[in-house]
Amino acid sequence: MASKSASDPSFGEPGAPFNQSHPFYFGFIAALGALTALTLMRAFASVSQVFVLLVVAMFLAMGLNPAVEAIRRRGLKRSNAVAVVFACVIGFVILFGYLVIPPIVSQSNQLIATSPDLLNNLTKNPTIAHLNEQYGIIDTLQSKLQVWIKDGKFVLTAFGGIVGVGRSVLSGAFSALTIIVLTLYFLSSLPQITKIAYRLAPASRRERIANISDAIISRIGTFVGSQVSISALAAVVMFIVGEILRIPYATSIAMVVFVAALIPLVGHFIAGSIFTIVATAQTPTTGLIAFIVYVLYVQIENYIIAPRIMKRSLSIPGIVTIVSALIGTSLLGLVGGLLAVPVAAAVILILEEVVFPRAEKS
Repeated sequence: MASKSASDPSFGEPGAPFNQSHPFYFGFIAALGALTALTLMRAFASVSQVFVLLVVAMFLAMGLNPAVEAIRRRGLKRSNAVAVVFACVIGFVILFGYLVIPPIVSQSNQLIATSPDLLNNLTKNPTIAHLNEQYGIIDTLQSKLQVWIKDGKFVLTAFGGIVGVGRSVLSGAFSALTIIVLTLYFLSSLPQITKIAYRLAPASRRERIANISDAIISRIGTFVGSQVSISALAAVVMFIVGEILRIPYATSIAMVVFVAALIPLVGHFIAGSIFTIVATAQTPTTGLIAFIVYVLYVQIENYIIAPRIMKRSLSIPGIVTIVSALIGTSLLGLVGGLLAVPVAAAVILILEEVVFPRAEKS
């Protein structure tokens, strides 16, 4: 027997459509939308760590992309250029760890062991001694440090016990490995990713959207490479200053400066405070000299070094930098602080190329 077609009248006439103004229909759809939104919020919250890793990997891939493009313009295929850049990055990380980690571990252990003496030297300063007599800050720190050093539990206490240490090590290693693998995949397939994303745009606007997006990626890449270069220069300069002033633990302090200088807005404040405190533990005069030198270097970096390295490609108003850094840090911590400035530059580019022209024509 032949099957009946969908238009066969024996199936009956279609009924009237649902009354969308009925309270039950509206309540059901509203409740379904609320449940869907709640489910998505919980899903995003559960994968927030994965989302952060993806953002960091994509951010690093965009930062390394200018180097890949520079090598590719010399005649190599993109896959070979990616292999060269990634091999250089891995080689640098291995060499960096081999040359830096042993002295950092050694000097950090010495710093922990001699920290009571360093605190005792601070009390020789009349101002600090007076504050210690009033509030007992140095005495409290000395007693705590002596207990931790005597029991050998400083690291365990800092990381929450043996389980905390193991969890921190495994989590850090897994996150680092995940970021490395994702960065490699994003870097090698960045043109394909952008091409697929551009195809989602209407054909009439696709070229303009592609040009703006490529400019945003270029700005992010410029920011990453420039910020790393500026931070490395700051670390080298402070290492030289530390050696000249004979400040202990110069290598460890230089690494702190390198990491802290990557943080927009407050990075140099953190690094400068640590640098000055350690120098002051030697003598107050050394601390004053270290503070003046660091402040002078920051001014030179802000007004001479950074503009030349950045080539003003990310020049944005100062208030925008401050607000974006605060919002980014509050949302995603260090990652948000690092992403805040290039994201703000990308938003300004979109405003200048899309929003403002439309507002002028309206």
